[in-house]
Order: sequence, then structure tokens, then C-alpha cells
Amino acid sequence: MKIDFNIGDVVLVLDEDLSGIVTQIKVDEITIETADGFNLQFQAKDLVKHKTQDDLQKEVFLDTNIQSIISEKEQAVKRKQIKTRAKDRYEPTMEVDLHIHQLVKSSRGMSNHDMLTLQLDTARRQLDFAISKRIQKIVFIHGVGEGVLKVELDYLFGRYNNVKFYDANYQKYGLGATEVYIYQNVAPN
Repeated sequence: MKIDFNIGDVVLVLDEDLSGIVTQIKVDEITIETADGFNLQFQAKDLVKHKTQDDLQKEVFLDTNIQSIISEKEQAVKRKQIKTRAKDRYEPTMEVDLHIHQLVKSSRGMSNHDMLTLQLDTARRQLDFAISKRIQKIVFIHGVGEGVLKVELDYLFGRYNNVKFYDANYQKYGLGATEVYIYQNVAPN
């Protein structure tokens, strides 16, 4: 990159702490007068034009759109976080509905034993899934009915040494649900 110097330009000397005004130009040899009044000769490649504040501003804004600079400086609108109640944060992360109509399209032709077996297999499979995925809480919705499924679920959950089970939130589920808490640091049976 070749820089053209003109008489009267303020220049800086590379690799030295000198500056001055160009007084004479001979092809590639330039004479400058320092602030102390000395005339010194340098090669053009050893000098750099001193840029004034106005020159710098012109360079900075030459290829820039003012609108883009303003939009950079404006603060982005902060998104409003949805606050959750402390009680809701501790709600179970997984719900399993064991009502027979939720598990099969039609229960026609199934005996009570077949339905109970399907419900218990589903509960066991979902519990094993939750343990493998490190899900801490599950609610099994079994309904009130005669209580046969609830008793069988209690027996099933009792066989695991890494779970604790109890009636789920009465306000949300009524009497027809059992909540299972899975301990993460205990090895399953």
C-alpha cells in the first residue's frame, strides 16, 4: 500500500518516537521538521501519516449505516419470565394413568384378571423407565373403585428398595392416585 505524502502533512516515524511536518519530498526521500526545529530525512516507507480526529471519524463512519449503530446501542427488550409457585415446582414430573380405557382402545373380551395384569405391567414398565431416566417423582392414577389395583400397586412398589410411595395430592387427584418418589443413589432390586 503506497501512501502519498504532501508538504504540510503531519507524519509519524515508525520504530522511533518522532513526529513532524513534511517540508520537502524527493521521490522516495522525505524531509520532515520536528517540533524541536530539526530537519530529518527518512524513506517514505518509514513514515506514516498522522490522522486527526476528524480523519478517524470519517474512516469509521465511511462504510457504516448510522441506523445500525443506533440499533446496536439500544437495549434489547428483556423477556418476562413466567414465575412458578414453589408448590408447583415440586409437582411430579410424570403421570401415568392406569385406567383401562387409557391403555387399550376397547376392553371388550378382557377378563378382570387380564385388565389388572395389563395395568400392573404398564405400571412396572413405567416405573423401570423412570428409574432408568432418573425421573424422581411419578404419579400413578388408578382410580378409587374397589381398591384391588391400589393394593396390587402397593405390593409392586414395596418390592423396590429405592422407592417410597404414598397417596398423591388430594386436591389434584382425589383418593385415586399414588405418588412414587424414586431415590437416585440406591441401587434398584
